[in-house]
Amino acid sequence: MLLVLISVVHLLLGENLSLAQKASRKPNIIYIYADDMGYGELGCYGQKKIKTPNLDKLAAEGIRFTKHYTSTPVCAPARCMLLTGRHGGHSFIRGNYEMGGFPDDKEGGQMPLPEGTVTIAKVLKNAGYVTGAFGKWGLGMSNTTGDPNKQGFDHFYGYLDQKQAHNYYPTHLWENGKWDTLNNPVIDVHRKLAADAPDSAFNYFKGKEYAIDKIAGKARQFITDHQKESFFLYLPMTIPHVSLQVPDEAVKEYIGKFDEKPYHGEKNYASTKYPLSTYAAMITYLDKQVGAIMAQVRELGLDENTIIMFSSDNGATFNGGTDADFFNSVAGLRGLKMDIYEGGIREPFIARWPGKIAAGKTSDFVSAQFDMFATFSDIAEIQAPPSDGISLLPVLTGKGKPKDREYLYFEFSEKSGEIAIRFADFKAVKSNMRKNKNASWELYDMRSDEKETTDIASKHPDIIAKLEAIVKKEHLSATVKEWEFIDPKF
Repeated sequence: MLLVLISVVHLLLGENLSLAQKASRKPNIIYIYADDMGYGELGCYGQKKIKTPNLDKLAAEGIRFTKHYTSTPVCAPARCMLLTGRHGGHSFIRGNYEMGGFPDDKEGGQMPLPEGTVTIAKVLKNAGYVTGAFGKWGLGMSNTTGDPNKQGFDHFYGYLDQKQAHNYYPTHLWENGKWDTLNNPVIDVHRKLAADAPDSAFNYFKGKEYAIDKIAGKARQFITDHQKESFFLYLPMTIPHVSLQVPDEAVKEYIGKFDEKPYHGEKNYASTKYPLSTYAAMITYLDKQVGAIMAQVRELGLDENTIIMFSSDNGATFNGGTDADFFNSVAGLRGLKMDIYEGGIREPFIARWPGKIAAGKTSDFVSAQFDMFATFSDIAEIQAPPSDGISLLPVLTGKGKPKDREYLYFEFSEKSGEIAIRFADFKAVKSNMRKNKNASWELYDMRSDEKETTDIASKHPDIIAKLEAIVKKEHLSATVKEWEFIDPKF
């Protein structure tokens, strides 16, 4: 009898200790980052043709932002600004500065983050978090200072070089600096097919191991392995960035629903017999991965201590067999990827945190991804190092007020050289600065003209007069001359 009592006491003490440990543990942070997903490509943002039930559920059980922006409209710099909390005028990386080439033996990645960079992963790791990144990195190879393991991540699995991520059936992915061979043939995804190519020719672009399955599996294993610790999971998936590639079973769900013709690689990237069906299937496939993570978090009893967020790095793309008009990918907004107009930079942003974020909320608070650095720090209850952003936690939870700010600043060096300033009820845009440093400002009233159709700059000389002072304040000289279009010295 005494032994039984002792066992019961030990059991109760153990349960109480476990509960105490859970109560004292910092919240888990999961940030899922799509690639080239337009503002209007989820059901909860008005999409009619593509099924996204899990992301719609994430929004229904949490908060959906309607005026959230990426920091810049292309891949590598958007990731840099997200992880460092810097906008386009301050960021070390401001463009897709490519190293190496497409073949495996030429894999060189992009310009690496420098040694000493303060990333949110380093900040959270110093606060006791286990940190993992799974998906597309784009900020340096493992033999550079940009190695994710040198930038605060305990574990990395996925593509280091974003050029390799053009292919969803690669010969390899990377795990903590080591090559992980996949059972796929060498595929040149930029090979074009003849217009009269037989159906069998499309099989060239198919493999046996789908990268998304490998990446998502590693991410779920990370959650399982660290379920008793506080963890930060950064999941930059490559969907729906072209190439158009997804397992055949996924495409079958959409075949016959659209009037479509084969794509033969005319605008680069892999050819596919069913481009519209494949694009829709890719987004639905990503949605299923999000659903699996949501279910896993719930099953492990981590729901109330885990915030799950979802966004994308820039607007929908314009090539590779995609059709942004057909899917209304940017919800009628102006511009696409590589544009500083709304379609290029406004992104879906959803967050769910049971008990902390009320279900079914919608927010029109104007925010940007360089705010996430301060937001993640606030969630972790730590002092955030200086950044260009503010914490969105008060907006997420409805408790307190976010810090005041006058404007959001955007700067994009590629394409034509573009600046945007979002402030009050307006947005100012200046384009083609590479050809004309003194190009005229455009001004749009975002209350009545979110599609940026009517330039009202001539009616507001008082506003225009203030914009150059903002640019002068926010712009620091770029790292390389290719990115310097505001104040070039060459």
